[in-house]
Amino acid sequence: MRYLMIFLCILLGSCTGTPADIKAVENFELQRYLGQWYEIARLDHSFERGLSHVSAHYTINNDGSVTVTNRGFKADKNRWDEAQGRALVVEDPTVGHLKVSFFGPFFGAYVIFELDQLHYQYAFVTSYNKEFLWLLARTPTVDEAVIQRFKAVISTYDFDQQSLIWVDQS
Repeated sequence: MRYLMIFLCILLGSCTGTPADIKAVENFELQRYLGQWYEIARLDHSFERGLSHVSAHYTINNDGSVTVTNRGFKADKNRWDEAQGRALVVEDPTVGHLKVSFFGPFFGAYVIFELDQLHYQYAFVTSYNKEFLWLLARTPTVDEAVIQRFKAVISTYDFDQQSLIWVDQS
């Protein structure tokens, strides 16, 4: 039983790490990252499947954790879906590496690997195993130059560009 607990701790901890070939941004400022972000592109996954007009809102809590509120429109059911989670800085608050939980004690990595550090207008985010990928922006649309930069950067990390979903924000 003791070995099972150790194994589970290692397994759960590995879900909050960074991919071997991706480094989280440095000189990160959580206070500047707070607020509204719009999902411009993503890789498909079950909890956002079929959603358009997806956004995330980040607010700081008194204990230093972050409330994450994700929202998207489910057209086939003609309703808005919303999920609320909690994010924590993994180690260093000046590194864009958080862990996020929407399901109780289970956390997943939230690795910001590119960020417009001058204005905090766009971010490229992935998970510990690159199964998840998002292009987020402060506005519902972005310049073509940001899209081209996103495509160029993710191609160097072997993300599947053919599977990208370009989110309807109209």
